Amino acid sequence: MAAPAIDAFDEMQDEVGIRAAYRGVYDWLAKTPPESLERLAREAELLFRRLGITFAVYGEGGDPDRLIPFDVVPRVIAAAEWRGLVVGLEQRVRALNAFLADVYGGREILRAGVIPESILRDHPSYCEAAVGIVPPGGIHTHISGIDVVRVGPADFYVLEDNCRTPSGVSYMLENREAMLRLMPGLFETHPIAPVSRYPEELFETLRSVAPAGVADPTVVVLTPGPFNSAYYEHAFLADEMGVELVEAPDLYVDADCLMMRTTRGPRRVDVVYRRVDDEFLDPDVFRPDSVLGVRGLYGVYRAGRVALANALGNGIADDKGIYPYVPEMIRFYLGEEPRIGNVPTWRCAEPDSLAYVLDHLPELVVKESRGSGGYGMLIGPTSTKAQIEAFAARLRSRPDDYIAQPTLALSTCPTFVESGVAPRHVDLRPFVLMGSREVRIVPGGLTRVALRAGSLVVNSSQGGGTKDTWVLET
Repeated sequence: MAAPAIDAFDEMQDEVGIRAAYRGVYDWLAKTPPESLERLAREAELLFRRLGITFAVYGEGGDPDRLIPFDVVPRVIAAAEWRGLVVGLEQRVRALNAFLADVYGGREILRAGVIPESILRDHPSYCEAAVGIVPPGGIHTHISGIDVVRVGPADFYVLEDNCRTPSGVSYMLENREAMLRLMPGLFETHPIAPVSRYPEELFETLRSVAPAGVADPTVVVLTPGPFNSAYYEHAFLADEMGVELVEAPDLYVDADCLMMRTTRGPRRVDVVYRRVDDEFLDPDVFRPDSVLGVRGLYGVYRAGRVALANALGNGIADDKGIYPYVPEMIRFYLGEEPRIGNVPTWRCAEPDSLAYVLDHLPELVVKESRGSGGYGMLIGPTSTKAQIEAFAARLRSRPDDYIAQPTLALSTCPTFVESGVAPRHVDLRPFVLMGSREVRIVPGGLTRVALRAGSLVVNSSQGGGTKDTWVLET
């Protein structure tokens, strides 16, 4: 295997040699011929097809259900590296939870001038209906997916916060299951921390935030239905937790309680792990045309008689226009210095920042503040002059909708592609669970990989794939 040609931090090797965490994987790759790796890749694809692990990309024509490409070469994270990440992730989620409680409560951070009040004024992600609501246990961020990138031996940065309905954990779990089936011998040579406890820990987290006085809470997973792009994950997690997967017609409100229709008669629901966006939750309060929500649910929630995970209004914490202020949130609410930094960010809504971004577009990555999935963005170094000029016009007309960041050379991992084993850029989405008693983080996460040579876009909707993430216990 040749040293990588991409000018980025290589997680497996440097100019001295193979890093200790990767020694076993390197030796395995050195003695495994390409045809064997190809066979493993085909077997993994067949396994995922049998299980029905698909995602959907709508609006592109043809069959929208696809397999996310799976790479058979695992990503390895040393135990000490993971311990440092865990401290930073827990700190960040605690600060985001405090921000959500404050921004829908006393708004102290706005009065202190840490975050300009103008940012929230008429902000589409700010949910007025959530003002004054204190969810059970005071927890807003029950399940968070924090996207982390690496650019050096100890240089990790948070790229994005996902506190609404973060997805991808089912792929983390199924990737591990596939690797255990396909190459058990490789596992025997590595002290790999397990991820299989995630459904159990999710269930315990959800139970812990049930309304006061509920000794044995009933938990359900609320899904928009089988046409949703993440439906497989909804069904998978419900099955793994041993709870009901429900759609809107399965639920109704009676006597200020949320009830579920069952073959044994009505049953009260105490905790809803909802995969339905805010605006569809209750047609009496939000979108009147919604058929995905439950009439009266908002009133039951506001009265504290049901817990929603995640809480109503979390979208403001996901907004890329709020992202630059998270380090200040950590200082303001926790009195601590951030353990994991942000990527430097320019808010194009600010005139000086907009001027800088327009002058440096060929060097920057520009994203929609409320965009996701790798859509609506410009990667300056890989764009044509015409694309840059067109994007500049868009920025001038709607600067409030965009932020910009430097082009980071994301770390690379060995990846099996058509040309053989080659370095490809990766990120990591660890999943953080916050209950009323503790924060839980399974050792690992979803590693997403940009399969095209030189590409920095890891999103599955843009051709990216996934890897199993091995956190070493020692």
